Amino acid sequence: MDEIDQKILKILMRDARISQKELAAKVGLSAPGVAERVRRLEERGVIRGFTIDVDPEALGYPLQAIVRIRPLPGKLHIVQQLISEIPEFGECDKVTGDDCFVARLYIRSMKELDGLLDQIVDKAETNTAIVKSKPVERRMPPLSPK
Repeated sequence: MDEIDQKILKILMRDARISQKELAAKVGLSAPGVAERVRRLEERGVIRGFTIDVDPEALGYPLQAIVRIRPLPGKLHIVQQLISEIPEFGECDKVTGDDCFVARLYIRSMKELDGLLDQIVDKAETNTAIVKSKPVERRMPPLSPK
């Protein structure tokens, strides 16, 4: 990945809706040249997609919880399936250490949290923390030349 590809990525990370023409002007290429570079970045898997950033609170989910989940013996696959089927789990990572999963839940109330955790309590131990704030929003790793 050269410097121009890195510039393209930095600009797209700030504004994925930028036009090809505007992007081309910012990196000093023609619009077809930028389109080709973006296409190659997609083909190589560097760019996996273009998405939107939705505020969960605007959708009625004022609370978020980070849940560490440790399946009971023999229940790993069942718990993983349950997590994937509960739409309030916005993301989940399978991790090393004492817990097998660290997940983010979007919830409307503490009562809803209890109901969601009740669905897995007989199959896993959980440890839950309510998110107070996000001092660091999700961000990409630093771009560095190879």
